[in-house]
Amino acid sequence: MHHTTREGRLAAALVEAADTLTETFDTGDYLRRLADHCVELLSARAAGIVLIDGGEAVALGGSTCGGREDMALELLAAQRDGGPCLESYGSGRPVPPVSIGAAHAAARWPEFTERALRYGVVATFAVPVRRRGTRFGALNVFATALPNCASDSWRSELVVAQALADAVGLGLENHRAYAQSRSLAGQLQEALSSRVRIEQAKGMLAERWQVGTDEAFTALRGHARRRRMPLDRVARAVIEGGPVDRL
Repeated sequence: MHHTTREGRLAAALVEAADTLTETFDTGDYLRRLADHCVELLSARAAGIVLIDGGEAVALGGSTCGGREDMALELLAAQRDGGPCLESYGSGRPVPPVSIGAAHAAARWPEFTERALRYGVVATFAVPVRRRGTRFGALNVFATALPNCASDSWRSELVVAQALADAVGLGLENHRAYAQSRSLAGQLQEALSSRVRIEQAKGMLAERWQVGTDEAFTALRGHARRRRMPLDRVARAVIEGGPVDRL
């Protein structure tokens, strides 16, 4: 569905940000799409999202609008030693619009501001990507004009950006929980399957040797220990007709 109003586009972006319960989820593609939404909603030159773990950037996503993805990624990468993303992530609060020229003159974020000036970026602001007490990273907006801080328009821009960043935080938390549950389900299924194979092998040995299942299991386990093999691997071999040392 094509949304023409800003409210409609924001609603669609928020839904997309939260829709992460899928096996085909790709972090890079997800961050790019949400950065694109940010540019469209805020009429920015570019935008980017950085995910941080253990103090290190673990994923970057730059807006592709206008062919400026490389620019957005470079401006995110230039914040290794300081920048609006790190400040917002560290404090858990937004970094209001900052003049790139003024920040550069004050030696604030030297590497970042130098790169930003090369690209004609006039102002920037950042909001944290968070969910409850968990911080995932930050969303950074790059603009070609410094907003009028005497008006309420820039506050509205921050509100929209933070709403989108919060939805990204929700989406990332949802996907993390989904991936963990899928992993646990897989582990439980494998444990159950292993147990079934062991029981099947034990029964096959008991029938082959005409002994009780306890004796068959003791032999199965002893074979695994002597050969330093996982019990499940020995059970698979028995099911496929392989030999087992009889005690």
